[in-house]
Amino acid sequence: MWTSENRGFYDRSKLRYPSDVTNEEWAHIAPLIPPAKRGGRKRSVDVREVVNGLMYIVSTGCQWRAVPKD
Repeated sequence: MWTSENRGFYDRSKLRYPSDVTNEEWAHIAPLIPPAKRGGRKRSVDVREVVNGLMYIVSTGCQWRAVPKD
């Protein structure tokens, strides 16, 4: 519900994209991601950025005008 108390909870103006996960959302998601396997290479990607990318595609459908320019 959009009340003055809840407005800050839903505010995404400080995120790079509106689809990016907040720190609170990431705290719920991170434990579900398995750790990197031992003996292999270190991860070369930030898993949170991968999740942000997936959320972007899910929320926008990736229309041509919505493709990031960065």
